[in-house]
Amino acid sequence: MRVKPFRGYRYGIGRAFDLSKVVAPPYDQISPERQQHLLAMSPDNIVRVTLPEERPGEPPGAPYGRARAVLERWLAGGVWSPEEVPAIYPYHQIYAVNAAFTVTRMGFVALGEVSDYAEGGAVLPHERTHAGPKQDRMRLLEATGADVGLLFMLASDPDGALGRAMTPASAPLVEARDLQGERHRLWRVIDEDAIRAVVELMASRSVIIADGHHRYETAVEYARRHPGARDKLMAFFPLEGPGLTILPNHRLVHGVVDFSLERLVRDAAPCFDARPLHDPERFIATNTEIGVVTAQGAAVLSLRPDGASRIAWPDGTSAAWRSLAVSILHEGLLRPWLTVTEAKLDARTHVDYTADQDEAIALARAGRYQAAFLIAPTTPDELQAVIRGGELLPQKSTHFYPKLLDGLVFHRLEPPS
Repeated sequence: MRVKPFRGYRYGIGRAFDLSKVVAPPYDQISPERQQHLLAMSPDNIVRVTLPEERPGEPPGAPYGRARAVLERWLAGGVWSPEEVPAIYPYHQIYAVNAAFTVTRMGFVALGEVSDYAEGGAVLPHERTHAGPKQDRMRLLEATGADVGLLFMLASDPDGALGRAMTPASAPLVEARDLQGERHRLWRVIDEDAIRAVVELMASRSVIIADGHHRYETAVEYARRHPGARDKLMAFFPLEGPGLTILPNHRLVHGVVDFSLERLVRDAAPCFDARPLHDPERFIATNTEIGVVTAQGAAVLSLRPDGASRIAWPDGTSAAWRSLAVSILHEGLLRPWLTVTEAKLDARTHVDYTADQDEAIALARAGRYQAAFLIAPTTPDELQAVIRGGELLPQKSTHFYPKLLDGLVFHRLEPPS
């Protein structure tokens, strides 16, 4: 993976400020309610560029033009300004796991060269993408020329060399808290020897996209249209390092004709044994045990010893892919018995997602959804096994926590004409 330093644009250089008020989660993690909250936090919140507000009655392209106008105003007024020299930016996230202990995830921000997946495997995806979000991101990028959203990339670092090279000894340049209260710290490295060491360490490594598939593929297409713009803002973290926390995306099902828990248990009996689930909040799913919560009751569906051999798996899928909790759920339950096909998943008509198990249970019990399916998370080892084998995971197989923050530092491409 070819990486290089860049002159990052940062907020409030030379001034006192509260960075927490101007940063934001990735655009696809922002609900309408959260968007309004971010807008109210500060007139300088980066959400005004990453997810410009849509206003009733305005033309479809108006939000993108407004994002450009906001950015140009910020830059002209020195609200955001570029560093004097190129740098690589160590980035640490300090967060709580199950409220029991604190973990620090350590990586760095740099520019990474984008290329088509078929060009040699320097960048590997782990899930399929959809056309709509890519069109939106392209229109925003073309309007603003601003590369604001960090891509979350994973690089193998079994001996810890990369982590050691980017462990700063000084105090952080800036610190912010996200909406969950987790801490994000950023440093700046301008020493040429230190930068060269990181560039050389990354040169022979391929990376896996953890979060940001739509933005990465948008950057590839943007580079086709603008051959000089082959570099994308990325944050790199080690696969083996502490803090690679992957939460499950529990499934919230709606719109299924004639759904009932009793019928599902009966239909799935050739592959799954069932038992009552009396305390869903304390349920810990495994790859072969799935919790199902409805307004009428709850059950645990356990894959029978011979159950996997009875599932009609998609052709060409590996043993590693078939052992994923999300694969067992989709192919063993959702598709055959609830008729939730790939087309319905793509259209997002029958399934919503949440990484919060308590929220999933509450929504199902309240009847907001027909059922919540509680599943185990995909592990880093499972992720690698599937991706390195040349496959993609099922949709929404991972929820990396915490999310990266937009607004810590960004990159400006050539200003749009």
